[in-house]
Amino acid sequence: MGLNSPVHHDNPNARPRIGLIGGGSMGSLFGFHLAQIADVTVLEVNDVVRTGIGRDGLRVNDEPPRAVRVTEHARDLFASDLLFLFVKAVDTLRALRPFAGELNPTTPIVSLQNGVGNEDAIKTALGGAVPVVLGVTTESAETVAPGAVRSSEQGSTLIGSAGASAATAKAVAERLTQSGLRAAVVYDIKPHLWGKLVANAAVNALSALLDCEAGAILRDPNAAHLAESLAEEAATVAAAMKIALPFANPWQYVAEVIAVGAESKSSMAFDLALGHPSEIDHLNGAIVALGRRVGVATPHNESVMRLMKAREALQLVRRQKEKL
Repeated sequence: MGLNSPVHHDNPNARPRIGLIGGGSMGSLFGFHLAQIADVTVLEVNDVVRTGIGRDGLRVNDEPPRAVRVTEHARDLFASDLLFLFVKAVDTLRALRPFAGELNPTTPIVSLQNGVGNEDAIKTALGGAVPVVLGVTTESAETVAPGAVRSSEQGSTLIGSAGASAATAKAVAERLTQSGLRAAVVYDIKPHLWGKLVANAAVNALSALLDCEAGAILRDPNAAHLAESLAEEAATVAAAMKIALPFANPWQYVAEVIAVGAESKSSMAFDLALGHPSEIDHLNGAIVALGRRVGVATPHNESVMRLMKAREALQLVRRQKEKL
């Protein structure tokens, strides 16, 4: 059994049940589309977001809202035929622990998260045999209200297996395509995960530290020089790990990525502004750690990582003082 068969439904003609962990911008975008073809349940711990989605549904641009079920209880997703992860990489273990031993063992777990450690985190939480599907997406979404996002909807998603069968990965891509999103399957997802990591490492922390839109990084020569150095270091680590990146010129690729989302700040910038833990350990921090393992120096990524950690720590102290 798998995604092609109704593993939980008694009625073979029933709509598939899809669970989404996280009702933020990307969860709202994908949930909106998937609600067209499936019964969607969103797990969201934030009271304000959960109330907004429950009251107004999910909305993208000026399209009519689509109703989904929203809950704060993981158990309401245990019967899912397919489970998407839309939480930050730093929250993966916490989000999945309640599902251990509760999901049908054939239920695929789909991660489109940033970073390269998500497969290990998922299998640590749920067991090594869980059928994991990993992906990278160039879809972008900006939250304008709980459950409501603005999106160009011009992106695409690549899907690959990380323990799931090839048929399951194909079926996940088909679900996304049926919902109106662009999706395709690749044989080896790892080069694409690393390609996204190169871009995220070059852009996300700089956007947060400089409090600027991605496009400003290209326009400022100092920021652009640093971003290029971050990308080159990440690509050098990938090469040392025998990972063939899906592009020849890392900086040219990063510049193309920035151009697509030039008017948007990185998700890390929003995390910093809201006082949420950032994904720095899963992006620049991961490059530093893996660089040490393969003997590649990554001084620019390490400096940015330490600056980001210092910024977060100082901001936490400031917030604590304000509460006194």
